[in-house]
Amino acid sequence: MLSQLKQSLWRGSLLALLVGGAGLSPLTIRAEETVSATTTDAVVAIDPAAAMTDRLAAIEQGLADRKVVSDTLWVLVTAFLVFWMNAGFALVESGMCRAKNAVNILSKNFIVFAVSSLAFYFVGWGIMFGDGNGFMGLKGLFFVSGADNSPATGSAYSGVYNAINWTGVPLSAKFFFQLVFAGTAATIVSGCVAERIKYVSFIAFSALLVAIAYPITGHWIWGGGWLAQKGFWDFAGSTAVHTVGGVAGLAGILILGPRIGKFRPDGTPNAIPGHNLTSATLGCLILWLGWFGFNPGSTMAADAGAISHILNTTNLAAAAGLLTATLTAWLLLGKPDLGMTINGCLAGLVAITAPCAYVTFPASILIGGIGGVLVVFAVLFFDKLKIDDPVGALAVHLTNGIWGTLAVGLFAVDKITGVGTGNGLFYGGGLTLLKAQVLGSVSTILFTLVISIIFWLIVKAVMGLRVSREEEIRGLDIGEHGMEAYAGFQIYMTEYGLAPAGDSSESKPEPKLAGVGR
Repeated sequence: MLSQLKQSLWRGSLLALLVGGAGLSPLTIRAEETVSATTTDAVVAIDPAAAMTDRLAAIEQGLADRKVVSDTLWVLVTAFLVFWMNAGFALVESGMCRAKNAVNILSKNFIVFAVSSLAFYFVGWGIMFGDGNGFMGLKGLFFVSGADNSPATGSAYSGVYNAINWTGVPLSAKFFFQLVFAGTAATIVSGCVAERIKYVSFIAFSALLVAIAYPITGHWIWGGGWLAQKGFWDFAGSTAVHTVGGVAGLAGILILGPRIGKFRPDGTPNAIPGHNLTSATLGCLILWLGWFGFNPGSTMAADAGAISHILNTTNLAAAAGLLTATLTAWLLLGKPDLGMTINGCLAGLVAITAPCAYVTFPASILIGGIGGVLVVFAVLFFDKLKIDDPVGALAVHLTNGIWGTLAVGLFAVDKITGVGTGNGLFYGGGLTLLKAQVLGSVSTILFTLVISIIFWLIVKAVMGLRVSREEEIRGLDIGEHGMEAYAGFQIYMTEYGLAPAGDSSESKPEPKLAGVGR
């Protein structure tokens, strides 16, 4: 009996060492495997090999459970950062537009996430990630209700969302992370159509975009659709999010037309400066922070090596874009324009979003730096085409969404973070990857442009699209919301100069509805 007791104590010590090294508490040892203090007449003999196998299996399961927890925490925390980008967009857009429209822009950026949440939950998720064909998902379409045994992965997964079974987190975590990306695409549109669109019309279009258009192209890219099968790569959404949002916004601009006073009779652009660059700068910093969730979070697992690499490629591209845009504007315009600096930072971030996990640090600097130059020329280019984009969203998201997508085909290094993309053109991979990237970008642009125009025209026919001339001149805050962002400070043009909007004096002249209201 003494020898059996010694053997039990030895096995207990070994188990304590094993579980201690695995980060587990010895208290997890099953009660039936301990030696009872009250048992004095016998010690139950246990096969040491079988017991050790059971215990090792328990340790392995405990480690697996802890990995699910750590991965889920990582995914959700980064999703929170992406959600917070809504605040950044609201500050950038409102700051770069006029005070008389600040409430309207803030309200659009606030309500768009609520609309996106419901639209993506009702049907968008299923179209994007449900099993189906190369065009769209057809299973588990509504209310995220399809069969699913997440966090099981790979061959152990059983359900209808096979395209996203590579990440070992619960289904609800997968949904929320992808939801904040969908909301970002809709928010991009807000800046494109700012200062002249009806509030209700923007809400209606956002619902259609997130429920149908965004998920279809998202299925092509991330849902196992035909572009993924063609070898197209977009790690965090230069095409899937930013190009789609930019193209949808471009369609809205084309149908809405420019703001009153944006272009002179000879066609040259008239600068309409934003009212609060403090707000815009703070918003850009929030977006920069949010991108540390946007790109590294797209690992959807707490992979230390990949996260660290992506974090740095993201930051280096943003820094390079900020500096090259500042220098380019300085050379072209004679002054280091802060608005261009802000958009240069965002351009670098958009450009690195697709290739962030596939490129080296030096390549990320080059990608972001080129993005910063492109954004300045793109702003001037769209002005020449009489395309009125109040905040430069097309230059940031559309132009650099395309550039970032193509950059994968040029600079990708196979398996640099474990992802087998193949090498890009500049690393000996030839044109194979670049061709797939061109195909993906062009097809996404064409589809999104057509379906967005259809949606905009439907909204226009049902509820109208543009506010009245009087509302636009006085400001959408008063016309659409009946309030001001800066109470008592809003002003408008009169025959005899500027007068407070709240002045009810009987002698106050009628407003002059010519030119641009401030």
